[in-house]
Amino acid sequence: MPRFSRLFNPPARDILPSEITPESLYLNRRQLMTAGAGLAAASLLPSAFAAGDLVTKPSRYNVGNEEKNTFEQITHYNNYYEFGTDKDDPARNAGTLKTRPWNVVVEGACEKPKTFDIDSLLRLAPLEERLYRLRCVEAWSMVVPWVGFPLSELLKQVVPTSKAKYVEFTSLADKKQMPGVTMPVLDWPYTEGLRIDEAMNPLAILAVGLYGKVLPNQNGAPIRLIVPWKYGFKSAKSIVKIRLLENQPATAWNKAAPQEYGFYSNVNPEVDHPRWSQASERRIGEFLRRKTLMFNGYANEVAGLYKGMDLRKFY
Repeated sequence: MPRFSRLFNPPARDILPSEITPESLYLNRRQLMTAGAGLAAASLLPSAFAAGDLVTKPSRYNVGNEEKNTFEQITHYNNYYEFGTDKDDPARNAGTLKTRPWNVVVEGACEKPKTFDIDSLLRLAPLEERLYRLRCVEAWSMVVPWVGFPLSELLKQVVPTSKAKYVEFTSLADKKQMPGVTMPVLDWPYTEGLRIDEAMNPLAILAVGLYGKVLPNQNGAPIRLIVPWKYGFKSAKSIVKIRLLENQPATAWNKAAPQEYGFYSNVNPEVDHPRWSQASERRIGEFLRRKTLMFNGYANEVAGLYKGMDLRKFY
């Protein structure tokens, strides 16, 4: 079973959200790599992004005036078990991940199955910077300026058939690059899933960067899912395969502990995890806890997806 030794412990040095990381810190990728930030992907970008900068358009999908977490907090307090189960393991170990060449296979119940390389994925739609809340099932949260494009833009390319009721995401599981895969923490490779209507919701994105820069390895480079109204483990990292399915797929954490991790995993303060309350959360960088918002604050956009469902049964 997974270790949860640091689920409630703050990072070694909390930084106030108002303390934004200086530009020089994250522009200097060599310095960050030496410090364990795992930004190897930056040197492997297509020529249009050779400097590590991602060109974005304005987005209306933001969380208002909430303070961003710092680049250091976002890249040094992570859940990515393929690189270790402690929060600082991914930043320390993810430099081994090679993010180019990288392909994503999209197949299953679709008319035009296709394999996309990372360059073609970056050209699918204009990139947006979206300031989203990230809420983890361990009751901590962040506000992250993700860079990405709607998942629906990718799915439209392959033309889902009427049998496509679900979408399954599979992450890379390479023992040579990912030390955590050698441990029986989960049934590797990591898999996650959404209903097709959830996947087509405009809030669901495929992220390729954060803070206007290419996505760091420890945050799921080179491409990952972001579903902001669900707990963070639903957002699969380092995706290599997407399948459209007629039946609900098995998912990694649901297989490991079905009584704790349901398929839907919507942020719901009224449904507690068996081992702790979900009614409040600790924003990384803050001392006091705050009230958890239904659907992580995105109820206006997604509550209609679950009309008539018992959200205690479908947790």
